[in-house]
Amino acid sequence: MKLSRLFLAAGLFFCGILPVFAAGEVPLTIDTKDGRHLSYKVELAQTPDELAHGLMNRSSVPDYTGMLFDFGYERPISMWMKNTPIPLDMLFVANDGKILRIAQRTVPMSLETIPSPGPIRAVLELGGGASERLNIHEGDHLVGAIFSH
Repeated sequence: MKLSRLFLAAGLFFCGILPVFAAGEVPLTIDTKDGRHLSYKVELAQTPDELAHGLMNRSSVPDYTGMLFDFGYERPISMWMKNTPIPLDMLFVANDGKILRIAQRTVPMSLETIPSPGPIRAVLELGGGASERLNIHEGDHLVGAIFSH
């Protein structure tokens, strides 16, 4: 079973669906319209299993951490909260790092889909309420390795 997942991931990579990144956490900055630079260290969801599992079954998301889902290219995306017992903020992000939509305090364990506002490159999941608490808004920018900003 693990070998077949490896072949699936390798096939997706060579087809251009999965990007190449170092394993583990990556630095990410949110540049706000009011001139602040918020530094984060986020987990990068890159394999099919990571993209499907996300932050399921987590009991918390510490401040200035989260998970970045990179879908490789812009396309419409829908997320959900299956098996996620805590509220999250979902930031839907374009190729250039611009935040196009923020779904705040999503409903834990919900199977209802949360759609992007159109084609997006990535979703950044933060602890529920983080975007309001830190004054992060649509139009702010993420700066990191996957964004062309």
